[in-house]
Amino acid sequence: MDFVSQFSFDEIAASLLACLVIRELMILALPDHIAGPGGWLVDTGEEEV
Repeated sequence: MDFVSQFSFDEIAASLLACLVIRELMILALPDHIAGPGGWLVDTGEEEV
């Protein structure tokens, strides 16, 4: 239990926010076949056929 008490709510919230920001930056910066519709790293939806 002592291990869990080391983390504050603010640290957890900041980590989640950082993950969301990094995901959005990857979607903007990487090509669509990597981070876009049908991408292998970040799939943002269905591929347009």
